[in-house]
Amino acid sequence: LCLPLSVADNTVLATLHGFMKGAVVNDKKIREVSHSYREQINIKTPTVDTKVVSLSGGNQQKVVLAKWLVRDCDVLIFDEPTRGIDVGAKSEIYKLMKFAMDAKVFKENYDKVAKKPGKLWEQIKGVKGQVYDWPKSTYIAQPPFFDGFELQPKVSALGVRDAKVMALFGDSITTDHISPAGSIKESSPAGKYLIEHGVLKADFNSYGSRRGNHEVMMRGTFANVRIKNLMIPPREDGSREEGGLTLFQLDGPEKGEKQFIYDAAMKYIEAGVPTVIFGGEEYGTGSSRDWAAKGTQLLGIKAVVARSFERIHRSNLVGMGVLPLQFKGDDSWQSLGLKGDETISIELGEAIVPQADARLIIKRASGETDTVIVKLRIDTPIEVDYYQHGGILPFVLRQLLAA
Repeated sequence: LCLPLSVADNTVLATLHGFMKGAVVNDKKIREVSHSYREQINIKTPTVDTKVVSLSGGNQQKVVLAKWLVRDCDVLIFDEPTRGIDVGAKSEIYKLMKFAMDAKVFKENYDKVAKKPGKLWEQIKGVKGQVYDWPKSTYIAQPPFFDGFELQPKVSALGVRDAKVMALFGDSITTDHISPAGSIKESSPAGKYLIEHGVLKADFNSYGSRRGNHEVMMRGTFANVRIKNLMIPPREDGSREEGGLTLFQLDGPEKGEKQFIYDAAMKYIEAGVPTVIFGGEEYGTGSSRDWAAKGTQLLGIKAVVARSFERIHRSNLVGMGVLPLQFKGDDSWQSLGLKGDETISIELGEAIVPQADARLIIKRASGETDTVIVKLRIDTPIEVDYYQHGGILPFVLRQLLAA
């Protein structure tokens, strides 16, 4: 059990039951704050033993092993990291740790899981068979990556035709910008989805914890609260609006309307209109988060055109059947004067050749058309196969079925 309190100087107060009766704190700090802590939660004055230890650089501080029991809880106050504790102090801690770490107890408990699982385990109903039944859940769901699967890949025109711009991004768009792992906002598409399915705000958890449910994750794609879609005009003071938003570009009453990227993507997919993303330098930098590519594909985005790509994210895009294209020389979407209301086509030629030139055709709202040569960032022959099969997942499945 952890009970966080707002206290001065970022001192952390935690209460733990049956874990460890002691903590390492700064001696001066405990004198400054202990009285206020005790008044807040009725802590009795502890018995304190002190030990002076040497730290790197010749500095000295007092390590206090404070032992007390409050109601049913042991209170631990941490003010500074416990680095530099000498062997003697560590041994005192390890003596207490044995009460929390007993291998025999763990083994005995796990042995009972199969023989005597108990009432709680017995209440969990399972199914038998070779195919998982995918129960209703907001944590896991059957992914759609094999929907419409056929033994032979569909023959389609090379490239992308008449796509709308989903977003214009700047430099260093990370995989966390593309697919955040943190908390879920109640007003976001993912938050609304969870509420519609009976999940309370307190039980939202995080995108990372719900990565087994594509309905949540695709709604979270490009939903980072700090991402800036530069096709949305700046405010009067020059600042940019943050969040996963776009300007809808299909003809009709909603044209030019600001919408969540997920909501706009579903409308584009329903209308059969592909979309593209434009980025700057180091697109996809950061951790190699697979959902950054999977979410991009599920939103119907067919290509990403950027100044440069992070190595693994580029590969993941190809693995999900999304075209990565790289500007040449000093070209960028800024230098080309893109606003986001253009229609984009991409021509790859008669055959896909790794790292070949491709034609980026820009049809502007005025009716004018510009053509720019970009570099195809399908880098290897096996990546050509992945892309032609619609991604690595259908490619591997077809290989297994043909074996």
